[in-house]
Amino acid sequence: MLVEQINSTGWARTYLVTCTCNSLAALIDPIHANIERDLALIEERGLTLKYAIGTHTHADHISGGWELAAKAGCDFLMLEGALTHGVSTNVSDKEKLQMGGVEFTFHASPGHTPDSMCIEIPGFLFTGDFLFNGNGGTGRDDLPGGSLEEHWQALSILQGINEHTQIMSGHEAPGTEPQILLWNREHNPVLQMSSFEEYKSWQESEWKRLGSVSAIGVALPANLSGEVPQ
Repeated sequence: MLVEQINSTGWARTYLVTCTCNSLAALIDPIHANIERDLALIEERGLTLKYAIGTHTHADHISGGWELAAKAGCDFLMLEGALTHGVSTNVSDKEKLQMGGVEFTFHASPGHTPDSMCIEIPGFLFTGDFLFNGNGGTGRDDLPGGSLEEHWQALSILQGINEHTQIMSGHEAPGTEPQILLWNREHNPVLQMSSFEEYKSWQESEWKRLGSVSAIGVALPANLSGEVPQ
């Protein structure tokens, strides 16, 4: 098995998971603007793209899932209830899926969005905007469909994750290396909180610090309708 983060610029991360025993591949959180590059990489390596997987309906960038499904003939997977256009397969909480020698386990983790999920494979947890590394804390819960209460409660799924698992988040500063869950328990402020009130206060301060999401007026409608603006 090989796991790579393939976006060299920007904060949004796309992960390529390859089963080296049979050359099957999955792209986690592909971005519409990078589709041709991603397909070229798949072809160059002689891989078969089996799955495009979205961790949630993004408000900050347009998903590449539905177009990859159309061009590569792969399945576009999201959690049940996801409203993103073109999803061909819905997975449920705790469902497992085999891709050659790689087993995916899906964990519903609502809060940032109602359809947020984490994706676990041995040694790695792909968290989307549910959890970031270190000071990033978690994704914000003031966007459409967000819920502070659900996000706080969903953090309990981490209790069942091996503490040496790498946290592969949906956004990090360019060049930032992923860290294990144990490290995050010591350095991520959210994982040190003991009450919902602490979490709520931290989230509200983040909303003020970050301001509005500039892409939301374009990305969210595109993800819901599948109509990409010119």
